[in-house]
Order: sequence, then C-alpha cells, then structure tokens
Amino acid sequence: MPGFTALPDLALRTLGGAVVAASDESFAEKESLIRPGRPGFRAETFGNKGQVYDGWETRRRRTPGHDWALVRLGLPGAIRGVVIDTAWFKGNYPPYASVEAAAVPGHPSPAEVAAADWTEIVPRTALRGDAEHHVEVTGDDTRYTHVRLNIYPDGGIARLRVHGEVRPDLSVYDGLSLDLAALQNGGLVTACSDEFYSAPNNVIAPGLARHQAEGWETARRREPGNDWLLIRLAAPGLLRLAEIDTTNLIFNAPGHVALTGLSGGLSGGREVTLLPKTRLQPDAPHRFRLGHPEPVTHVRVDIYPDGGLARVRLHGHLA
Repeated sequence: MPGFTALPDLALRTLGGAVVAASDESFAEKESLIRPGRPGFRAETFGNKGQVYDGWETRRRRTPGHDWALVRLGLPGAIRGVVIDTAWFKGNYPPYASVEAAAVPGHPSPAEVAAADWTEIVPRTALRGDAEHHVEVTGDDTRYTHVRLNIYPDGGIARLRVHGEVRPDLSVYDGLSLDLAALQNGGLVTACSDEFYSAPNNVIAPGLARHQAEGWETARRREPGNDWLLIRLAAPGLLRLAEIDTTNLIFNAPGHVALTGLSGGLSGGREVTLLPKTRLQPDAPHRFRLGHPEPVTHVRVDIYPDGGLARVRLHGHLA
C-alpha cells in the first residue's frame, strides 16, 4: 500500500467533503464517491434504474465528450495521492480516468467551481474493473479546495480517495481559542506505538465517535511499557484545555493517561509535562485544565497500559 494512504482522505464525507455537481448520475448517485468504508454489493438487487451499485454510475454516452464529478474537499490541503476504486464495476467501468484540482477561495457555487483554473494532478490513466488504482501526486505543494474526477467516456466509479496534508486557513481564529490537535485545523498523528484495531488519526477527527472503530484502539499489551501516540499540532500554541474521551470503550479503555508537550520541534525540542499520569474512567468524556505557559508544537499522549481512546481535543491559542 503506498505511503500516501496513511494521510487523511481530504474528500471524505465524514470530514466535510461533498460532491457538488456531476455531468450525469443516471444509474447511481454521485454522493457515493466519498462515502466512508469499503463499497458494498448485493447481486440481483434491481431498482427502477437497474442493478443497485454503491458508487457513481453514468448512462451509456451516445454523444461526444466525457463524464465528470466535482468534489469539494472537506479539508483543503496539499494532495499527495489519489485512489480511484472501481469495486464491483466489472462490465461497466470507465476504461480511463483523470483528476484535476483547483483552489477556489470563499464559498463558491458549483458554477463558479466549474469555471475555475484547473490543474491536472492525475493524467489520463487506464483503469481495470473491480480494482483500486493508487496514483501518487508529486511535485505539487499547492493548497487545493476542489477536485474534478473525469471518466472517459462513461461508466461507474465506486470511490474516490484524495489523500494529502491538511492546510486550513487559521487566520479566522486570530485571538480565539481553537482545537490545535483537530484534523480539520491541520493537526496530524505522526507516530504511534500500535494501531492494531483502528487508525490513530481517528482520535482527532471531527465529531463524536459513534462506535469503537471510529476511535483509536491498540492490541492487548503483553510486554512491559505502555502505548502512545504523537500529535503534531496545527501550529505552535499555548494549550489550556484537554479533552480525553473514552466513549464506547467500556471494557478496553486505558487505566490512565498522561500528556507531554514538545517545545521547539522534534529535533532538539524540550519536553514539558502538560498532564501528569491521571486516572481515566471507561465510556466517559474527561476534561482537564492545562496551565503550562510555554507554546508547544507536538503532544505525546501516553495511555497506560493499552486500550483505546475515542477522541483527543487540545484547546488553546496560536502562539
């Protein structure tokens, strides 16, 4: 699996993405492109439009041109790779696809997005049916807000994943408190001890976790030590409040948690105690006041000895 897939999916619906327009969606709706999870399929499930597919499918094109879908990224950022998934589309997948990206300020309409200046980030690429196609995007550090998926000439795509580094506009928070760990604000889990059951970046995702899989959970530890993760903050900041949520983790919550800040970056930075080892309760939100006066760039979250967290929020001010 390419390394870029470890980065957040900037287009994911649960992170605020939206398919704002499409040339056609006669057989299957465009919104399916950015749904979370693997595409599903049940054979011989026919509706008024034919076989039901968990994806986006256009009619058979009888005129010149090609089909397309416009996606607003939930998290604007620098795109590092794209996954075009034709799962379950076997006799009706497009033979080729390409992807373009654009940076459109403000809150544009679909027509304004369509009229933007577009940059091709994935050239016309041959596709296979019922397969994932991983395409790395290199040499482009532009902050994009939208992508356009082009299929040639028509057919069905199950999922579009747009992995990259979040680049939010934090100027609106000038002088205000914000969650400096949040994925949508530019926070990122850069390392962790274990991600056996679920991905560590789940703990900084928007909203509340609906079940255990939407948090971070480690395997049962059988050796000395404890599990941990390292969060790179959206920007250096003064942290004032930590929220540690173990909701849904009833029999597998950690016994304790500790927070350690890193002042001055990863190389040569100084460790500062933000929260000493503190007891946690299962299936419960916890809030802890933090009063360390120095700005930090990273926070290490230690859990003892193992288990899972639903969410980690680190509120403070930009330094």
